[in-house]
Amino acid sequence: MTYETLSVRELHDGAVCEIVLNTPPGNILTAKMMAEIEAQFEIEDTKRDRKLIVFKGVGKHFCFGASVEEHQRDQVGAMLPAFHRLMGKILAHPVPTLAKVSGQCLGGGFELALVCSFILAGEDARFAVPEIQLGVFPPVAALLLPQMSGSMLACKMVLTGAKLGAKELHRAGIVTSVSSEGELDSDIIAFIEKQILPKSASSLRFAHRATRMTLARHFEAHIGELERLYLKDLMASHDANEGINAFLEKRPMEWSNS
Repeated sequence: MTYETLSVRELHDGAVCEIVLNTPPGNILTAKMMAEIEAQFEIEDTKRDRKLIVFKGVGKHFCFGASVEEHQRDQVGAMLPAFHRLMGKILAHPVPTLAKVSGQCLGGGFELALVCSFILAGEDARFAVPEIQLGVFPPVAALLLPQMSGSMLACKMVLTGAKLGAKELHRAGIVTSVSSEGELDSDIIAFIEKQILPKSASSLRFAHRATRMTLARHFEAHIGELERLYLKDLMASHDANEGINAFLEKRPMEWSNS
């Protein structure tokens, strides 16, 4: 299948599918890109011999996040449920997933990496959910980070928007491994050849479902509540709309604290 925002190819005789976010420099997760990723995952549902799905971004950066324009009040009601549906599908998918991260990995891009089974990052990678700086919050990160790394890191990232390096997130158990400059490609090839390809595709699926079951059920049980908090309450506030509009208009935010 041909996509407008993605490049997809099969590697290692079809054992690996590589999904490339192909709208540089930021590889923004627009509604179009999300729909195309979801369409590719429908294809992946039919691939019995698939052992790994890899996400990567074209250029220097993995992903700057979801489209800020699509966070506006008249669009976010459609965008956010679609994004959460996609994140849930990736999180619960039987085939393991891997995010290859270099450069900036922000907002929805970080959440995309977060729902993957592995994050292999270059030492130049920087991770953040800066939504609070625009007066909003990242539901997926807010829900999953406390389960995956504890509430302290979740508060640091979600409440401050702090940008953290790959080594700090590796110590927190979020990033699987950190590669030295220029070695990320070769490290990922070695990881796939040593840790993935020798395994049975069907056994990997069973093991992956078992490993992700609790996290996927936690996501399914609570994402609707956070989605309603965002759409019904947050987006009814002055400051959430002010933050988005001020960013798009390239002017300072004028908070009313309400």
